[in-house]
Amino acid sequence: MTEIRFDNVDELSALISEEFGAWGPPTVVSQEMINQFADVTGDQQWIHTDVERAAAESPFKTTIAHGFLILSLLPALPDGSNIRLVGMSSVINYGADRLRFIQPVPAGAAIHARRRFVGVTAKAKGIQLCTETEVRVVDAAKPALLYTSLALYLS
Repeated sequence: MTEIRFDNVDELSALISEEFGAWGPPTVVSQEMINQFADVTGDQQWIHTDVERAAAESPFKTTIAHGFLILSLLPALPDGSNIRLVGMSSVINYGADRLRFIQPVPAGAAIHARRRFVGVTAKAKGIQLCTETEVRVVDAAKPALLYTSLALYLS
């Protein structure tokens, strides 16, 4: 694992790339996870929770995960970069520049993530990092999710 100080702008800037890093290990999105997310959010739409109806009526022939469930799994989906930022007191989610739900994630599918550094900006209280994350069903042709995020790493 390569450790980089969060405030080393030169080293972080050298990581900016048009190319994504390696894929992280897969995580299975189970029907139980989907049901629990539906319970917490109140989004009980049948395409997510009714297995029999989805098999009969959905164009996907199965239930699919909520897009926001996949987004919420990002902290638990390691990428394959083996880069760890160190030295900060805390990290604040600063928001999103872009979020796209491109392909559905069927219940029971394994997903994985990869990331790339998009930008590094020195701020008065720390460093703002912009990263793009791609989540894909393993072996799928298209991403399920593309997310460009901002995080403020504080001294």
